[in-house]
Amino acid sequence: MASDVDPPATGPFEGPEKLLEIWFQPSPADVPGASTSIDGKFGLRKVSRDVWADMLDIVQCKILSVVEGTEMDAYLLSESSFFVSPHRIILKTCGTTLNLLGVPRILEIARDHASLPSVHQCFYSRKTFMFPERQLGPHRDWLAEIEFLDSIFPNGAAYTIGKVNGDHWLLYITTPGDDGLKTTSGSPIENLKTLPDVESCEPVLKLPESGSADAVEQDYTIEILMTHLAPAACRPFIYDHSDASEIRPSEHASALSSELGVSELFPPDVTTLDGYSFTPCGYSCNALIKWRENAGVDPAHSGEGYYTIHVTPEEGWSYASFECNVPLPTSPTEKCSGIPDLKTLIGRVVSIFQPGRLTLTLFISSEDNDTAEEEHGESAVEAAQRAFKAALTLPSSKVVDADSEEAGAAGGFRGIYRRTDKINYEFGGYDLAFATFELRR
Repeated sequence: MASDVDPPATGPFEGPEKLLEIWFQPSPADVPGASTSIDGKFGLRKVSRDVWADMLDIVQCKILSVVEGTEMDAYLLSESSFFVSPHRIILKTCGTTLNLLGVPRILEIARDHASLPSVHQCFYSRKTFMFPERQLGPHRDWLAEIEFLDSIFPNGAAYTIGKVNGDHWLLYITTPGDDGLKTTSGSPIENLKTLPDVESCEPVLKLPESGSADAVEQDYTIEILMTHLAPAACRPFIYDHSDASEIRPSEHASALSSELGVSELFPPDVTTLDGYSFTPCGYSCNALIKWRENAGVDPAHSGEGYYTIHVTPEEGWSYASFECNVPLPTSPTEKCSGIPDLKTLIGRVVSIFQPGRLTLTLFISSEDNDTAEEEHGESAVEAAQRAFKAALTLPSSKVVDADSEEAGAAGGFRGIYRRTDKINYEFGGYDLAFATFELRR
């Protein structure tokens, strides 16, 4: 993804993102001011754009636009996205950004501007880099990233999921509720002071059970990380310089989103979409989804989520990512909410970008991994694996060549994939479904 915000970098662009998520409390209801707020602007959402921009300068990216939702704010960046909820931040950055170097400043901001001096839980993850030699600072090597995070958090654990000599996913996770940040000499946060430990509790979001109004409290994130995009899928994201001055980047992105079906991934009436088309190529968008009618009414019960898409269309290192935290049923329901099930959403995303290879991860909280919620006798992650396979490996009524013009139209792609890896992982309080697929030729 190239940007017209800063001078373009020479050489290939690193599409795969670094994803940082820091929870300062288990839920918005636990944040100071939650009970008295009337507009949702409490906790970290009180922090001004200028303060966040100062932190992002350290990371080496800029704010392009902001959408203020009912429960969270979505910042579109020159290199990916930044989401702010009262109790949590999610920072996703691509290229050679210095994502982790922003952590000490984020902790300072939470302490000084939101009265949140303690970390409930931290997550950091990424796919393997295409060009690791181009990375800077601690991002040059996974072990260096672990060392940097270990210098801040005393209770972290690092994992490699997948083939070490192939597509794999890297995860760093801390124990929830143990907020004893390291402040020894030389630590990146040696001047920070923390309050006493908060009670250990899992992060929570409402998860619909087969689309019903009743819900189970869970944190839910699906990622679809795609490489080797078909040329027909890349072409819409590459722009003619002669047209650059005719339309604003946000207007071009809006038209492109409608043309390709991005605007229809979720029902438009519950979606606020903010997009940006980069020059000479590339695309990013954030979307806020009000998946529950009473979103914003009760800080203890989430009703608003997000999805975010980022596209690097250059030949040789094409890449697209989709991430969403709206809880989805794993199979179609009879409800008419319009929120897609997991299989349907995967099919919609893949049909737009037509990847030759893709990695899927579903990261979902569970109160007890040994007694996880079951759907028809399956664990949540096994049900997700079934949805992954059904969406990608089963033939449909129409098969279209990925390189054809017909495939370039939204919904025209009907490629069939074979699964190359499947791993279910149990962490303390979280389950992971990981799978990789490649297009059959």
